[in-house]
Amino acid sequence: MSAILQPVAGAAVQSRAITIAILAMGGEGGGVLADWIVDMAEQGGYLAQTTSVPGVAQRTGTTVYYVELFPEPQNQNTDPVLALMPVPGEVDIVIASELMEAARAVQRGLVTPDRTVLIASTNRVYSMTEKTATGDGRVDHTQLFEAAKSGAKILVHDDFAARAHETNSVISAVLFGALAGADVLPFERERFQQAIQHGGVGVASSLAGFAAGFASARGQNARIADVTNTKLKVGWRLRELAARIQQEFPAASHEIVLPAIQKLTDYQDLHYANEYLDRLAPVVSAEALHGRPDVPLLREAARYLALWMSYEDASRVADLKIRRTRFERVQQESRAKQAQLVQIREFLYPRAEEIADILPAPWGRWLMNSEWMQRLIERFAKGGQIVETTSLAGFLKLYFMAGFRRWRRNSLRHQRERMKIETWLSLLIAIAPEDYQLAAEVAESPRLLKGYGDTYARGVKNYEALMSALPQLQRKPDAAKCFRKLLDAALSDDSGDKLTEAMQQVAA
Repeated sequence: MSAILQPVAGAAVQSRAITIAILAMGGEGGGVLADWIVDMAEQGGYLAQTTSVPGVAQRTGTTVYYVELFPEPQNQNTDPVLALMPVPGEVDIVIASELMEAARAVQRGLVTPDRTVLIASTNRVYSMTEKTATGDGRVDHTQLFEAAKSGAKILVHDDFAARAHETNSVISAVLFGALAGADVLPFERERFQQAIQHGGVGVASSLAGFAAGFASARGQNARIADVTNTKLKVGWRLRELAARIQQEFPAASHEIVLPAIQKLTDYQDLHYANEYLDRLAPVVSAEALHGRPDVPLLREAARYLALWMSYEDASRVADLKIRRTRFERVQQESRAKQAQLVQIREFLYPRAEEIADILPAPWGRWLMNSEWMQRLIERFAKGGQIVETTSLAGFLKLYFMAGFRRWRRNSLRHQRERMKIETWLSLLIAIAPEDYQLAAEVAESPRLLKGYGDTYARGVKNYEALMSALPQLQRKPDAAKCFRKLLDAALSDDSGDKLTEAMQQVAA
């Protein structure tokens, strides 16, 4: 075995330590990974030291674990001085449990093209700023990957989180295997495996994950995770709708429309998915007049119509919380064994508006016009309530609420959203023949409508402000550019202040 980082002609000649930085999020076993490396090094005749600096806020808190390995000096009276923190430009190996963390390591100078071997998982765990953005706040994963690739001397990459899932293991074990497979340390594979065995916890699953990471680093199954993959195989229930899409919709729109019918069928039923296709039919006709092969108007209209038609109401939230797949996911993420009980407690704060939304339209309007009934609901729900989903009583509460789905078409919220959707689609059809680019921009305006409660209310306010400004914008020669400016302003600040400022600039 010819490791890249080996002592040169014996320990006495080794002039510096092997430096390793591990960037991992809470619960991913970064500390265990560091301990394995230290144990392996000590068993192999090295002096080893590990430190950690916890971080906060970005996701679950990213911790930097720093390890230094130094061959035991021949002169027993001489002890090396080992550092406590990684120094930019002086790190031999960086291990990142997620693609954003790999890019952060490059940005901080821990990864350098003349020295560093970067072992990075290509999966993404979105940061809070990405999740809370009014629009699509995701960072382009391709740019992150290119930064990692260009910043490192050697890049070893794969979706190591997926390998951990496949082997029912943890990502730290898979990364340890990738470290062994990368052949960058002067230790045999058996030394790595012995370190896992010395740990004595979850040995079998950790060894399975280690083997997967080792094989991946050696070039088997290595690949960058495609987080934008939208290919979909529909089941037998959707074959008729899928055939309709193949016949009536341009090929460039299939990657959006096919997942949309699956989402809407799950959200409501087959008839609802068919209604979605009916609503898109006039947009298909408007698109055909322009003959653009990439059909941007149809693609954006299809995307945001599907999201709009699957708006989040109380019955949808309750339905998602009681699904078997969610219980299985929580069981897996908590790493509980099959014999262990897992309790799930939900915090619910039902407000009058959310209750009115799922009621039949006449009842919902009555509730919103009844001050005494709203005060009663507020008094009952004051401070919210905790519902234990894993108990029979708690499960039945959410099951009852999820049952309102069958009457969703008659609900107050559905009627309100249907009117807005029809108005929006009519605008697209009317604008497209005169200003195709403006129609494509207007097709993206439902990006403002997301979430529920106060978030949704602010989005509606900004959306209505945009729609009220549209007639005036249509008179401008650069209407599409102006509308894009207003939409970007609304997406950057959900309070509406930047939108108001942008509207004043456009008007001037």
